[in-house]
Amino acid sequence: MRYVTLFCLSFLLTFSATAQQQVDICVYGGTSGGVIAAYTARKAGKTVLLIEPGKHLGGMTSGGLGLTDIGNKYAITGISRDYYRRIGKHYGKFEQWIFEPHVAEDLFNEYVKRGQVNVVYSHRLASVKKNGGQIQEIVIENSDNPSAKRSIRAKMFIDCSYEGDLMAKAGVSYTVGREDNSKYNETISGVQLMTGHQLPDGIDPYKTPGQPESGLIWGVSPAKLEPNGTGDNKVQAYNYRICLSSDPANQVPITRPVGYDSTRFDLLARLIAAQSNRKTLNDYFIWSRMPNNKTDINNRNGFSTDMIGMNYEYPDGSYEKRMQIIRDHELYTKSLLYFIGHDSRVPEELRQEMLKWGYPKDEYKDNGNWSPQLYVREARRMVGAYVMTQANCQAKEVVTDGVGMAAYTMDSHNIQRIVIEKNGKKMAKNEGNVEIGGFGPYPISYRALTPKESECQNLLVPVCLSASHIAYGSIRMEPVFMVLGQSTALAAAMAIDGKTSVQKIDVAKLQQKLKSDPLADGSTPEILVDNDNKTNVVTTGSWRLETKLKGGYGPSYLINEESTGGSVKFTPDVAKAGKYHIYTYFPRLAKSATELGITVSNGKTNKIIPIKPADIVVVGQTTGEWVSLGEYDLPKGKTSSVEIVAKQPDGPVVADAVLFVPAY
Repeated sequence: MRYVTLFCLSFLLTFSATAQQQVDICVYGGTSGGVIAAYTARKAGKTVLLIEPGKHLGGMTSGGLGLTDIGNKYAITGISRDYYRRIGKHYGKFEQWIFEPHVAEDLFNEYVKRGQVNVVYSHRLASVKKNGGQIQEIVIENSDNPSAKRSIRAKMFIDCSYEGDLMAKAGVSYTVGREDNSKYNETISGVQLMTGHQLPDGIDPYKTPGQPESGLIWGVSPAKLEPNGTGDNKVQAYNYRICLSSDPANQVPITRPVGYDSTRFDLLARLIAAQSNRKTLNDYFIWSRMPNNKTDINNRNGFSTDMIGMNYEYPDGSYEKRMQIIRDHELYTKSLLYFIGHDSRVPEELRQEMLKWGYPKDEYKDNGNWSPQLYVREARRMVGAYVMTQANCQAKEVVTDGVGMAAYTMDSHNIQRIVIEKNGKKMAKNEGNVEIGGFGPYPISYRALTPKESECQNLLVPVCLSASHIAYGSIRMEPVFMVLGQSTALAAAMAIDGKTSVQKIDVAKLQQKLKSDPLADGSTPEILVDNDNKTNVVTTGSWRLETKLKGGYGPSYLINEESTGGSVKFTPDVAKAGKYHIYTYFPRLAKSATELGITVSNGKTNKIIPIKPADIVVVGQTTGEWVSLGEYDLPKGKTSSVEIVAKQPDGPVVADAVLFVPAY
């Protein structure tokens, strides 16, 4: 009897241990997209495990990238948009796109808590077991003790890492670097020697100026310049998005780091000498202010925080190689800050400005007040069922299976620093920077998130998605990763419920789910009436459709430059009666009317709201903002409206979009 009892106890313990590691959906990578994917999967009623190789959630969103790259707020939907609304609530606003790192991380932790998501920290992928085109299980190891391993079995897997490790170990096709222009009939992939973030002419590349035999100065590659558009396996530069504080009570001094070598900044010293009129921090960094006297510092001009050409081995590198590259970038960046503040070759004004800043005491407390997340802008990119290209960005090819949108400029940071000859003189130049925009929000294909079915049927890849180098440069924004994380989590749940592959789900049904339940919690969706919605918008008078897109919400906005008047009436189709908070969107114009008359009606009573455009404070990268019109009881149906009237003779009037947010 004792043996039977022991056998049963042993069986139960074994079964319990196995059950703990069997889930419906396994999400690898606690990036912003990973957190939202895991949260969405739990809201869909699935058991979930989120695996994070590090000790923090949120990736770059909590790792210093506080000046959110948006492009056009219209593209950001669902839980991703909810995230920035919650950030706004923290700072006393409707929504906000700039924030401190710890505020971002606390919010990701809140999503995990509310969603009851099981998170395994400090574990990374060791191996993948597949059978018949399906991932059966993965083995993960402790990031600090690789000999400590555990296996995870799941029905569906979502790779939300910046590196695409799960995708790669699962045998899915991918690429690293940039395609030749001819690969996808593009014009700005491959080698591009442009003027953006460039060194001026005449900066000597040699240790002893004018003497090639002395060798190249640090940071300059001996590689030759290939013809424009030539593909290669080189990767755009990484950096740290640096959070500093100007508050003396919240500072840790920027000291000389161990391993500091001032010769690494000889090229910068030559650049400073060549442009002696540039003596401010903003001449050498994008020095963006964050709340509470903090920063999000990014690369600017010819020599800055980007460690150009030093990351080529990162995407396919071992964990040890990657850690070395991460340490090199940290040393480079801390050394750069120290150099600016202390080297005699830096103008006194610039040194004194730098010395006003320090590392923030209240950020990254367990990592020496330094971000634990290197900005891995691009690593592996899947070659999946569909490849997003420049044609998608510029609307020359529009997919019908979109499950998210992108809107940012096609953006690549520099990829190499080389020697070129111009007018008989050798000089250092940066190569690879591309910043081409001028297009509106565009859909991202669901097929770009799935591998080829012949390669894997139960894996989705929303971060290292299938896109060319230049298209990825537009898509690779943190809010978009969150949108795609939500979309792939719902797709994974649908595949489980339908007992099918991720490639064979009903995409139209997925699109409808994303639209009808954007927060994945069954709450009443907000109502957006954009000026492009012809059935809900009526215009009188002379209104011009503006499609330059700068600052607008969505593809366009209406503008009235006449003094004879006219109006735009936005009529929502209210599905559920109740209280709604109403907002209208205003793009900031160079000149506008001093005051607008906006009438809000619920079908029974009218209220006129005076708005002064000059008082609208726009924060962040876009030049438009939601402006509150107040809270109203709205009946079901189409009896309510918001009317913008053009009657001011002193400037143009804009009508763009109106938002009705349930307040119950």
